[in-house]
Amino acid sequence: MKKGTRIIAIANHKGGVGKTTTTASMGAILSQKGFHVLLIDLDAQANLTCSLLKQEVTTSVYNAFVESTDLPIYNIGENLDLVPSSLQLAQADLQLGSALARERLLEDLLSPIKERYDYILIDCPPSLSLMTLNAITAANEVIIPLVAETLPFKGLTMITNFVKMVKAKLNPKVDVEGVLVTRYEKSNLSKQIENGLRESLGDLVYKTKIRKNITVAQAPLEATNIVDYDKNSNGAIDYVSFTDEYLSRTAVD
Repeated sequence: MKKGTRIIAIANHKGGVGKTTTTASMGAILSQKGFHVLLIDLDAQANLTCSLLKQEVTTSVYNAFVESTDLPIYNIGENLDLVPSSLQLAQADLQLGSALARERLLEDLLSPIKERYDYILIDCPPSLSLMTLNAITAANEVIIPLVAETLPFKGLTMITNFVKMVKAKLNPKVDVEGVLVTRYEKSNLSKQIENGLRESLGDLVYKTKIRKNITVAQAPLEATNIVDYDKNSNGAIDYVSFTDEYLSRTAVD
């Protein structure tokens, strides 16, 4: 693997926590800083694909998994590429049930291309499915977006235990890089959840919080990321801050 290349799974089995927005925003910011970035959409809902790709796709990551073709790569900006998903990916778990080493399919697909990129960001589905297993098996690190609400906080143990299981059995190099608080509001509940996270996880929780912001939802309607859509919005400002914090934290690795 190219020196300095990092493969990051953006994962949480809970939906609506900001996985896709984090993948799109972080990827765009890294590419604007001059890094070569590949985004991979592993969610059958294909929200990342629909949010960033303005053209119809004839092949997706589904074809690569099921038909053993090369990963289809679409350029979506300077230094920024995307492997799209499709609704067909929902069938992949069943179709790959008897595939040999099926948890390493993505790792094998990335092998011939990963040296082209500084960062590979994988948008995982909201489940602990075969696709999430493939992402974490291929990754160096996992970033967990988490809404500052009670139920997502209680469910955090499930995704962290899943990462520990993959580390123990399949990928000893992977670790949780950090937990990112998203959709943050100035409320007593948000503050209590944040305090609880920091008390239990310490520095694993990023200092940056992503504030709840309507432009985060508006950007995909224009098939773009939050930073290009409105660089002065709270969402864009927070994601730039988060990406800078991530780069600062990982610079000594």
